Amino acid sequence: MNDEKNGLSERKKMILKAVVDAHIQHGEPVGSKFLTQNKQIAYSSATIRNEMAELEEMGFLEQPHTSSGRIPSEAGYRFYVDALIDKYNFTKGEIDELSRMLRSKQTELDSIMRVALKLVSGMTNYTALALKPRQMRVTVDRYEIMRVDERTLVLIMLIGGTVKTKYIKSNRSIPGEAAMRLAIVLNQKAAGVTASEITLPMMMEMERMMGEYEYLVAPVVKGVCETISVFDGGELTFEGINRLLSYPEYYDMDRLKEMLALFERKEDLLEVLSEEARGEDGGKVQIYIGRENLVKIMDNSTLIFKTVRENGTPIGAIGIIGPTRMDYSRVIAMIDRMTDAVGDAVRGQLPSPDEE
Repeated sequence: MNDEKNGLSERKKMILKAVVDAHIQHGEPVGSKFLTQNKQIAYSSATIRNEMAELEEMGFLEQPHTSSGRIPSEAGYRFYVDALIDKYNFTKGEIDELSRMLRSKQTELDSIMRVALKLVSGMTNYTALALKPRQMRVTVDRYEIMRVDERTLVLIMLIGGTVKTKYIKSNRSIPGEAAMRLAIVLNQKAAGVTASEITLPMMMEMERMMGEYEYLVAPVVKGVCETISVFDGGELTFEGINRLLSYPEYYDMDRLKEMLALFERKEDLLEVLSEEARGEDGGKVQIYIGRENLVKIMDNSTLIFKTVRENGTPIGAIGIIGPTRMDYSRVIAMIDRMTDAVGDAVRGQLPSPDEE
């Protein structure tokens, strides 16, 4: 979000951040008098009040009918998350909890995910969710390569009668001969194998076969693995659904019933998580605030999740669902750290406590 476009001066940003922080902490509308107690805001109550009124006109704050104070709008939360949020520093107790999870001696993805889910739900006090791909053997029957321009290839994959394409860019020139040779090598070595069966020795052999064009193997294999790593129809599990009852946003019984129905049918959430896990931003923490969620019943909720990856290939996702009023800094850091930890645990690369 562009600061100049939205007309947010440094003073407005400071006041917006203070309002969001205070509302997250206390759960009540925030007034100008309350903000004058903030030592970082050296402005009069009248100045703060005027700035808050302008922030409301711009759509970053809202004023509940029963209060003279303001609360953040969805746009306010979004700007806060994108531009104002502080980096969260884990406490020693939280680091110890994460370290215990990493040393739980679990080696299977299912077991690691179960441990991680319990920990995420317990440490955030929100409903945690995990996505795992359904066990399916997906392979490419045949590869074709087309040279789009001097540095771009389009990888064409025939998968069980379906054609999938992936654009591959290189920072080096790609001669026509290289594209032809690459198609031959892929069909000889990578046709009929799953993503997990494409091993380092196999890649080294393909690089040897490509000769001077070996630099094309790694990005193309990455594209293949991203395409055939299947999340559609994956398994979605939850932990701590009852934690929603802790928040006023879910006190309405009809809304709560609809949320529980969402967890039961799962398809809507599966679609969102699966699509993002396959996307280019799947390696980042994804945040959907309020009506950014495609599911209408989640218009007062936030979904935060990140894809778990092994050697660049998505193998699952971990996240939380909670009210839009949440400690974003802590939750984002928790999801980011937990997904990385799960990936390390699957690979057997457990960091020492000092690295935490």
